[in-house]
Amino acid sequence: MTDHASAKIEILPVDGLPEFRPGDDLTGAFVGAAPWLRSGDVLVVTSKIVSKAEGMLIRVPSDPEERDAARRKLVEDESVRVIARINRTVITENRLGIVQAASGVDASNVASGEVALLPSDPDASALALRNGLRERLGVEIAVVVTDTMGRAWRVGQTDAAIGSSGLRVLHSYAGEVDSQGNELAVTEVAIADELAAAADLVKGKLGGTPAAVVRGLRLTDDGSTARKLIRPIEEDLFRLGTDEAIAQGRREAVLARRSIRSFTDEPVDPEVLRRAVGTALTAPAPHHTKPVRFVWLREEGLRHKLLDAMKASWQADLEGDDFTPEQVAKRLSRGDILYDAPEVVVPFLVAEGAHTYRDDRRNACEHTMFTVAGGAAVQGLLVALAAEDLGSCWIGSTIFAADLVREVLGLDERWEPLGAVAIGHPAALPPARGSVEPGEGLLEL
Repeated sequence: MTDHASAKIEILPVDGLPEFRPGDDLTGAFVGAAPWLRSGDVLVVTSKIVSKAEGMLIRVPSDPEERDAARRKLVEDESVRVIARINRTVITENRLGIVQAASGVDASNVASGEVALLPSDPDASALALRNGLRERLGVEIAVVVTDTMGRAWRVGQTDAAIGSSGLRVLHSYAGEVDSQGNELAVTEVAIADELAAAADLVKGKLGGTPAAVVRGLRLTDDGSTARKLIRPIEEDLFRLGTDEAIAQGRREAVLARRSIRSFTDEPVDPEVLRRAVGTALTAPAPHHTKPVRFVWLREEGLRHKLLDAMKASWQADLEGDDFTPEQVAKRLSRGDILYDAPEVVVPFLVAEGAHTYRDDRRNACEHTMFTVAGGAAVQGLLVALAAEDLGSCWIGSTIFAADLVREVLGLDERWEPLGAVAIGHPAALPPARGSVEPGEGLLEL
């Protein structure tokens, strides 16, 4: 396979083209303006003049605000999906499959009472112009129809091919060997896009030169069109637009929380943990109270003092239940995660602001209501940590040693422990959890 590059090319503007209106003879205009076309040339044409000649102009109010509203409505109508909205800019996939701003709807270089849509079939438009020039000038050329668009992760805009006829739009180097002897694996050059960008260097945006000729390129024609440049969505590494990614993230946020029981030695960024706790504290609570506290055991000596005391208490409880020494050791080992985790946070319920009633039933209900709020905050912490790519595991052990926990940490009886959360960077991630059917967990009456 040969290199796609040529030793030298020329880029020639096509001057003298008229202001096109619907029904105008596009081919005839180029015959008059560029009788000097040669076989092997590539005629690069701005899509705007194709749209005008093909009648893709839409009447809109001349009032600026009403015109803008009509333009935005057309953007929505021409899109098949909205990928992102950034301030007033809307990035869409349009009906041609092209991802660009505003679905290609354009209010520049048209009368104040009009906006232009893209050609209905730019590849067909390129073929028609190519055939017409062959018939009337006797030349065998290629035609590329272009539109201006931005590029992912890059500032600024460039022209790209949206229609093409008469050239190989992609040149693959897979299997070729470079000058250093390295085999190329995935290099594939978008020749049609390179031609579109190169031609724009002489066309510009303000000079009224909507077409240019690239001369000197070694042309090959494999019958491909610009549609081949559109990457199938299932192959696109950035298949989700901003809006879609945010929506999917919201749907999957809770599913991302998994119980992680093994962590790496990588330290946890304190600011990330604080941010997760702040998120957790937005959980709903009764009577506009703030009944949840998170105690972060940052001092290793204090953490070990607490865990050692809890372990001794738990061991005494287990031995009193007539467990064998092996069974006791196995159960105690479940708490090792709290020793080994890079960070441990103990959530507490402090039911200040709870209403007091004359009967035990309502007082118990009040406490249950606050406990549910505490559970919501704990779940919020676990989900927020997962969203920060941190692993966590909720352990209920402090609930069984409430008095001991308060004593070691110097807290009064208002503080009710709600377990403990081991936190760190996951040593390994479990398989992703898919969507969950509620099954017997949902009773519909």
